[in-house]
Amino acid sequence: MVPALRSGDALVVRRGGRRVRPGDIVVASFRSRPDLLVVKRAVREQDGGWWLEGDNEFVTDDSRAYGVADTLGRVTYRYWPRPGRLS
Repeated sequence: MVPALRSGDALVVRRGGRRVRPGDIVVASFRSRPDLLVVKRAVREQDGGWWLEGDNEFVTDDSRAYGVADTLGRVTYRYWPRPGRLS
């Protein structure tokens, strides 16, 4: 999810609340890989789930490889490192 998120970022994830919309960053699991939790951007609803893609177009460990995913929650905030600080 670089540049939006980096490895080690601490996130607040909300389960429930408003529905996921295209463009939201979500925590999800792919139906074909239920043991794998991912943080990706929701692109569109498809087959009762969500098509997810990462922000880095060269990394294809998203719906292009694993198909539709079921969302577990929506990322609402990154609290570490503090927003605006990259180190």
